Amino acid sequence: MTDTRLTVTEATALVIETLLRCRTSEPNARTVAQALVGAELAGQGGHGLRRMPSYCAQALAGKVDGKANPKATQTRPGALSIDAAHGFAYPALELAEDWLPEAARSQGIAIAGIHRSHHSGVTGLVVERLAEKGLMALMVANAPAAMAPWGGKRPLLGTDPIAFAAPVAGADPVVIDVSLSKVARGKVMAAVQKNAPIPEGWALDRDGNPTTDAREALNGLMVPMGDAKGAALAIMVEMLCAGLTGASYAYEATSFFDAEGAPPGTGQTIIAIDPEAFGPGATERFAQLARLIEEMDGARLPGRRRQELKRQMERDGIPVDRDLLDQIEALGR
Repeated sequence: MTDTRLTVTEATALVIETLLRCRTSEPNARTVAQALVGAELAGQGGHGLRRMPSYCAQALAGKVDGKANPKATQTRPGALSIDAAHGFAYPALELAEDWLPEAARSQGIAIAGIHRSHHSGVTGLVVERLAEKGLMALMVANAPAAMAPWGGKRPLLGTDPIAFAAPVAGADPVVIDVSLSKVARGKVMAAVQKNAPIPEGWALDRDGNPTTDAREALNGLMVPMGDAKGAALAIMVEMLCAGLTGASYAYEATSFFDAEGAPPGTGQTIIAIDPEAFGPGATERFAQLARLIEEMDGARLPGRRRQELKRQMERDGIPVDRDLLDQIEALGR
């Protein structure tokens, strides 16, 4: 039950102070805090503070190196390879975000690929920040195996998110962020933490049968979004994130949810495009489409709901379950 609210400053301090107790450097703790609090503000709690128990357990066990320093190597004028060094994904993503704008404006398009990485949270936040700098952006990330190829029963593919954002003249960016499972696996993890059931249709148990038991779902299979289409897109993401960058494929990666085994070693790929590459006026043309969509009966542009949520929670505070807050405050003590 939600019975307390934290300001953005309080939530950020909570994450930083907890990670510092759990073998994480101060710069990395700040970057992780920005990502987790950002997830809360986006209404994606499964990628927010609920990740703290697993993040801290993994940092203490060495499954994720909380003191890692990612290294970037420019391999082409428009290509950057980033080694996350088995640390948290967010410092590596920060390197990509710092490099991409200038490279995209210079080349028209630029790509950053990250390997030896970790859970990348709400991918929509990354592309949204690039769009706020005037760029179109596409990001894909792979995750430990939790889905089967269509028609199969063995988990080989991740629930791999795809996110896209475009700047819109005179308005917030349009942001599209989807998981290739029917729901993000973080929602199942959140249900486990709350001892709550999940809706039927989200997942299958390890025998391939529908289940509403969140624990059975975590040990089973997520159902692809769009059935065969979602599974096909997950293959595309695996090739872009692992095959292209040298990261672990989903079936090679260990869990993001526990401290067992080797580092996951997953990957992320981000493509940034200068909208002016084909001439001026693109953001105004994007705005034309945005206005048309918003004028339709009851239509809402992707990203608008969470942008509204962010403004609301920045004003009123972030709701946090008291038992989760107590659990976080005990970590590393």
